[in-house]
Amino acid sequence: MAEWNERTVLLIGDKGFSRLQKAHVLIAGLGGVGAYVAEMLCRAGVGQLTIVDRDVVSASNKNRQLIALDSTLGEPKSKLMAQRLNDINPEVKLNVIHDYLIDDKIEILFSSNKFDYVVDAIDTIAPKVFFLFTALKYNQRIISAMGAGGKLDPSKVKIDQIENSTQCKLAFLIRKRLHKLGVRTGFKVIYSTEVVPKDAIKMNEVIEQNKLTTVGTISYMPAIFGCFAASVVINDLIADA
Repeated sequence: MAEWNERTVLLIGDKGFSRLQKAHVLIAGLGGVGAYVAEMLCRAGVGQLTIVDRDVVSASNKNRQLIALDSTLGEPKSKLMAQRLNDINPEVKLNVIHDYLIDDKIEILFSSNKFDYVVDAIDTIAPKVFFLFTALKYNQRIISAMGAGGKLDPSKVKIDQIENSTQCKLAFLIRKRLHKLGVRTGFKVIYSTEVVPKDAIKMNEVIEQNKLTTVGTISYMPAIFGCFAASVVINDLIADA
C-alpha cells in the first residue's frame, strides 16, 4: 500500500481498499459530472478505469468543468483526464476511449467487457438512453447522472432508483423512453428535485450536439453530482468486500 492511501485504508479497511484496487469502473462522459467521478474514484484507489469522451475543452466549460482551463482549450477531454489521473496514481490502469458512444460502439463495449460498475455521465438523451438500455441488457451495475443544469440548492440532490426520481425533466424523459423499450427499473440515479427557473433556459439558434436548449449552470453543482455518483460506486463496491 502506498503512503498516500493510508487515510483511505484507515476509513474503509484493508478488505474495502483491496476491493477498490481490484475494481474496474467505466465512466462515460468527462464533462462537468464525469470528470469529478473519475477523479474521486482514482483518489479512492480504484485500480482500473475506462474513461470515454470524444469532446474537446471549450471556453463555455470553464465555469464548471474540472479540466477546463485557458491552457487546455481545444484539447481532448479524454487525454487531459488520463494525464490527470496518472498524475494522481501512476499505478492506475487506464483504458482511454476518445470516441462518441453511439449505436454499435455501445453494444461492442458492453459485449466485450464486464465492469464492476458503470457511471453514465452522458448529457445527450438518445445515446444516454441506448447506453443505459444496453448496459442493463448486459447486467451491468449502473449509476446515472440526471440534470445538474438550472440547479443551485445542494440540499435538493438525491440518490434513488430511476423509477423513484421526481421533478427532474431529464429523468422524466429518460424514464419515458426506457418505458417504450420495456425498462422501468434496474439502476440508480443522481437527480435534484429543485425546479429549474424558466429564465435559466434559452433556445439555441444553432443546434449544437443535438441540444435544442442551453441551461444555465453553476460551478459546484456538477461537482456535487459527480461526488454523489462516486460515493455510490465506492460504497457499493466496498459492501461487496
